[in-house]
Amino acid sequence: QARLVESGGGLAQAGGSLSLSCAASGRTFSNYALGWFRQAPGKEREFVARLSLANNSTYVADSVKGRFTISRGNAENTIYLQMNSLGFEDTAVYYCAAGREDGRFPSDYKYWGQGTRVTVSS
Repeated sequence: QARLVESGGGLAQAGGSLSLSCAASGRTFSNYALGWFRQAPGKEREFVARLSLANNSTYVADSVKGRFTISRGNAENTIYLQMNSLGFEDTAVYYCAAGREDGRFPSDYKYWGQGTRVTVSS
């Protein structure tokens, strides 16, 4: 059974940094992308970034480009999201998901983690 586990959320000051990690297990993910989404209170779930486990290609949403970086970990099926220059607008629950290699919508992703909360404060 597929399982995705996020870690690394918490409280950060505006302008600061946080790093999230996601570990996927329970099935073969070699043809999947692992991606990050976020959902702020009262808002729809938003695509943040994805990484293809087949070829390591990445795609980052314009809203976070230049501040967030997605990368692959040394452990199998592990990815990271390095978040720099955090702003209040980055406050959200961040979800890791596994799905289509070119997916940018929640419906493109089949497996989801439980989410990790990121709060940016002054």
